[in-house]
Amino acid sequence: MKRKHALKDVEFWIDNSEILHCTFKNVTNNNYKLSLSIVKRYINIVAKLCDGKPMPFLIDLREAKGTFSILAAKLLASSPKLKQVRLSEAYIVNSMKMKLVINTYKRIYEPVTPFQFFDNLEDGIDYCLTIKKDIYGGEH
Repeated sequence: MKRKHALKDVEFWIDNSEILHCTFKNVTNNNYKLSLSIVKRYINIVAKLCDGKPMPFLIDLREAKGTFSILAAKLLASSPKLKQVRLSEAYIVNSMKMKLVINTYKRIYEPVTPFQFFDNLEDGIDYCLTIKKDIYGGEH
């Protein structure tokens, strides 16, 4: 069973692995800044897809450019809806700039949730499955 929600520059979905997949596709604008209103929309989509069930997030940023506003970063970090469902974060990145943006966000705004960087989906998925196994034990 796959639950999916797609917008212009991002897709969110959950499949049988019970990992929340997020794929961002803003490849044209290096100056793009994720706004507070867009983050609110993303949070509502994620909360609806997860339906209260905590799960790892697999966030593919290989086709993403830009950054986010301070208010957007603070909301991503402090949202009660996300805190309820976010077990861990696996970031798929292919640029040092994106890695630095995420590292800064994690260090300043959200140092609690475990996270790792990967350069391919397979390793990110393995990390998410390991997190689930460590938390829930056995096959989940």
